[in-house]
Amino acid sequence: MPTLEIYKEFQFDAAHYLPLVPEDHKCRHMHGHTYRVLITAKGHVNQDRGWVEDFGFLKLAWEPLSRQLDHKILNEVDGLENPTAEHIAIWIWDRLISTIPGLHSVEVKETPSSGAIYRG
Repeated sequence: MPTLEIYKEFQFDAAHYLPLVPEDHKCRHMHGHTYRVLITAKGHVNQDRGWVEDFGFLKLAWEPLSRQLDHKILNEVDGLENPTAEHIAIWIWDRLISTIPGLHSVEVKETPSSGAIYRG
């Protein structure tokens, strides 16, 4: 039985600053991003349904997190006091791992060319 990875991409807009970088670092100051989040699940194709997981299920799992992150100051979100892409990816993973069977990775992109991938 083949193993596949499926994914669903989401986005949210938020502001943040990085309090642990040097004072003269540009990211020390408040700024914003349109974050892109790629949630990937891995598993076998269910022969009865023909899929690894319903994309709609991934969307439902994401929605509560979107409400916590979208148009917020990430530093004010519990657990994201230092909201680097790395910490955001781990934060998302920690909230999805019990909900999405086969969660394989969480990718957070701050820009089209910069991001972090967490695989638990």
